[in-house]
Amino acid sequence: MRTRWKMVALVAAVAVFIVAWVLIDVPSLAQLRSWSDQTGPWFPALFWLLYVVVTQFPIPRTLLTVSAGILFGAVKGILLALTATTVSAVISLLLVRFLLRDWVEPRLTHPAVQRINQRLEERGWLAITSLRMIAGVPFSILNYAAALTRVPVLPFAAATFVGSAPGTILVTLFGETLTGDPDPVFVAIMVVLAIVGLAGVVFDATTPTRQASTVDRGSGV
Repeated sequence: MRTRWKMVALVAAVAVFIVAWVLIDVPSLAQLRSWSDQTGPWFPALFWLLYVVVTQFPIPRTLLTVSAGILFGAVKGILLALTATTVSAVISLLLVRFLLRDWVEPRLTHPAVQRINQRLEERGWLAITSLRMIAGVPFSILNYAAALTRVPVLPFAAATFVGSAPGTILVTLFGETLTGDPDPVFVAIMVVLAIVGLAGVVFDATTPTRQASTVDRGSGV
C-alpha cells in the first residue's frame, strides 16, 4: 500500500513539475517592483517564497539574486537570497529522496557507484561546498543528484550555505552592474571561485575516505 501511494505521489509530482516548468518563469525586475508596491511590507516574504519555489526547477537563480540586491540592498538582499537558496536546496533534496531513492538505490549496485555513495556519505560536505562555488554547475540539478546519494541532510544544507555564499554575495552586490555590461572584476572573482571549487573537488576525489583508509590498513597496504 505504501509503495502504491508513493508511486501515485511520484506521478503527481512529475506532472506538477512538468506543468510548472512550462508555466513558471522568473519575473522581470519591473514585475517584482510592481508586486513590491502592491504588497508593501509583505514583499520580502513573498520574494523569499518565490525564490524557494522557482529554484526547485532547472531555472538559473542568478536573475532572482540580482533582483534581491537591487530591490533590498546588500545586507537584506544577501540574507534573503542565501537563506532561500539553502532552504530550496534542502526541500529539493528531501522531495526527490522521498519519491525516487527507494526505486533508484537498489539499481545502483556497481562498485564505482557504491564508492561514490560512500564518499558522499562520509565527506559529502566538501564535494557539495566545492561544486556550489562553480557557477557552471546547475543549482537544481546538483540538488537532484545529491538526493539520490547518501549525503546527510544537515551537512548538505551547511555545505550549500557555505559554498553558495561567495557567489550569492557577489551577484547581490554587483546586481546593478550585471543589469548592464558585466564588471571585469566580478567576472574575475567568479573565475577564481570556480578554480577554488574545482580544487576542492579534486582534493576530495584524491583523498581516501575513512572506510578506504581502514581497508588499506587492514590489508597491509
